[in-house]
Amino acid sequence: MKKNFEIEFAEEKTQKGKTKFGGQPDWLTKNEWPLSLETGEPMRFICQIDLAEIGYDNHVAKIAYLFMTDGEEFVDGTWEPDGGENAIILQPGHNTVKTREVHDGPTLYVMVEQPDRETLAPQPFEGSVNLIPSVDKETDGDLEIVNKFRGEPVFLQGDEYPSDDETWELLIQLDSTNVPFYVNFGDAGVGYGFISRDGRKAKFLWQCT
Repeated sequence: MKKNFEIEFAEEKTQKGKTKFGGQPDWLTKNEWPLSLETGEPMRFICQIDLAEIGYDNHVAKIAYLFMTDGEEFVDGTWEPDGGENAIILQPGHNTVKTREVHDGPTLYVMVEQPDRETLAPQPFEGSVNLIPSVDKETDGDLEIVNKFRGEPVFLQGDEYPSDDETWELLIQLDSTNVPFYVNFGDAGVGYGFISRDGRKAKFLWQCT
């Protein structure tokens, strides 16, 4: 069984440069906010990952930043690793996606009740995490789908890696049905972030039921 770090979402204030979900990115080098290929607008920031914190001490890159297009209008292709609608920015690193300097971009949110109104409104979300060292667990012969860094990906629709020209390792697995914020990975979808073995590339994709 592969070792991993299960993600426990916490309410503690995040420390600058540490792993977190939502809020605004703590850029390590320069502001590189990726843009949607279709709309040209900034993608939504999902999380930043302190790579050393999850055992990638020897990579040139120190922080990975995950983004995905998510706006009021439907945009296709957010599930594809090379569709131009999601991105993992590595810093330091050479990133090939189109970016722009954005100081207050779209971020994660939760829907909350409004006083004296029947409708819900989005409220920005920011949260730290506790990392729980673990190993991939099986239930009735199948691996459990959990929120985790590293380990073995548990695909919903069969094995799918970003490409065949690299050896990819799981960076993050995110179950959209078990997170304290809204994220659109389709119907009960799971997101998968990967990093190349040499630590120079990172890609994201998602699958749904």
